[in-house]
Amino acid sequence: MASPERMTEWMRMALAEGDAAAALGEVPVGCVIVDADARVIARGHNGRETLADPTAHAEVMALREAAARSLTWRLEGATAVVTLEPCPMCAGALVHARVACVVYGCADPKGGAIDTMFGIGRDARLNHRFEVVAGVLEDECAGRLRAFFASLRGRAP
Repeated sequence: MASPERMTEWMRMALAEGDAAAALGEVPVGCVIVDADARVIARGHNGRETLADPTAHAEVMALREAAARSLTWRLEGATAVVTLEPCPMCAGALVHARVACVVYGCADPKGGAIDTMFGIGRDARLNHRFEVVAGVLEDECAGRLRAFFASLRGRAP
């Protein structure tokens, strides 16, 4: 597993992806995929509104790019670093991609599927499981989401 310093560095990259999403009017969630050699191989951010695609979550976008660059859907040894706890769809995609570890910033009380509502990725009934590290730059990740939704409602965070 990567050092806390590396995870923080990668989470800052994911936050930058989230900022890119927010600039497009998308929910500010970002993701980076890091290979087993600690190289960032893919980045993604939410694009549901821009692409009119319900599957265009940050994790799915990053997984697609990582698979294309790696020329395989098996991302064994990879780490996904995402600003918000993945939803059921994304957690399932991370299982199917065979990632080794998922690092996330803040929990999602309404849709988180790694720790909050479900244990996808840790469930022994699945054919693959991954390590989980939660709470990396949690306040910054949560703050971006609060500010985004407050701006939609027309008030300060």
